[in-house]
Amino acid sequence: MRDMLGREEVVTVEKALDILKKLSMVFPPETKLNIEHSCRRVLSRDIFSPENLPQFARSTVDGFAVNSSDTFGASDGLPAYINIAGEVLMGAMPDFELKKGMTAKIATGGMLPEGADAVVMIEHAQTIDEKMVEIMKPAAPGENVIRVGEDIKKGELVLKKGHRLRPQDTGALSGLGITEVYAYEKPKVSIIATGNEIVPADKDVKLGQVRDINSFNLAGLISEAGGEPLKRGIFGDEYSVIKKIVEESLKDSAMVLITGGSSVGTKDMTAKVINDVGSPGVLFHGVSIKPGKPLIGGIVNNKPVFGLPGHPAAVTVCFEQFIEPVMKKLTGISENRFRDRKLTVTAKMAKNVSSSSGREDHIRVALEERGDEIWANPILGKSGLITTLVKADGIVVIPLRKLGVEQGEVVEVRLF
Repeated sequence: MRDMLGREEVVTVEKALDILKKLSMVFPPETKLNIEHSCRRVLSRDIFSPENLPQFARSTVDGFAVNSSDTFGASDGLPAYINIAGEVLMGAMPDFELKKGMTAKIATGGMLPEGADAVVMIEHAQTIDEKMVEIMKPAAPGENVIRVGEDIKKGELVLKKGHRLRPQDTGALSGLGITEVYAYEKPKVSIIATGNEIVPADKDVKLGQVRDINSFNLAGLISEAGGEPLKRGIFGDEYSVIKKIVEESLKDSAMVLITGGSSVGTKDMTAKVINDVGSPGVLFHGVSIKPGKPLIGGIVNNKPVFGLPGHPAAVTVCFEQFIEPVMKKLTGISENRFRDRKLTVTAKMAKNVSSSSGREDHIRVALEERGDEIWANPILGKSGLITTLVKADGIVVIPLRKLGVEQGEVVEVRLF
């Protein structure tokens, strides 16, 4: 069955995502990285701790290292009197042992001397002279102390394969003396801009021409998703030229994105190119989503190839909805339905917004604070207007069978 444009019937968003989820793709190779350059990269191997962290018991406060039994029953009215054996120097192992009834001055991070099992905060102690201190609050065993291996134990699994490294992760690795990791290489994604009317961003335009917006938009989206964008250039609407650049791009790219040429018309060659460069070719042509209905999804020799609409807003919606999930698979990242979710806020819709049944509408909105409430103002305009994205803070999704959103209705805004 074909739709009114003469194209194969569009598929639902869920159907398109299901098709993409089942794709068999080439997995990225791994590389060795210094941790200074590894943040946001995806681990290709599990990491186990080579040692305990910390390797020694240390104080978490400034105060006095004690044997906790010497402080039992201490109070303001009846303090415990303990002799000072010495002072723990930072960065050095104490050269003395605390015997019964002895204490030692210690700073935050200092190593507990032998015989100590707790630290009394300096606020709960009063120095009488150089040889004695009175303790006015008891300390339980282990109080104000980080024990050996309490943070990470030797042999413990620290980070799993498929984990995307965060700043705190690299900090933990450095604390364990791990300075190199194995990570997946960033998948290279080719961007091919098509259209006789498209000119480079640094060129003057004539009437009927427009500067290239989509290549730069896509390059940023790809980088944020963990890929390496390769802008191949701008190509005219000529079948042999587009086919050649797609074939060349497939040689060194994990995925190929073609912008323009996905609408039905005399110059629509994207679907034919995808089918002709390899198998199985086009998997779907058209999705019940606005903006972005003309999206083409295909695979050639286990490499995803997408034909994107030419309108910038449609490009962004299609990328975040369909291409980013594929990108995650290509980066090697493990599924984490909480950490990988888009940030969202709850707001009230500032105006009535209608929607057509049978398609999923993605409405760009700008957020506004009114007293203690957040309101979402729809940024209305054609998907070809890049300013509808620039002015927007996020997107409100109107589901497939919902006919719109009323003013004052509470909505979830997916932030950019």
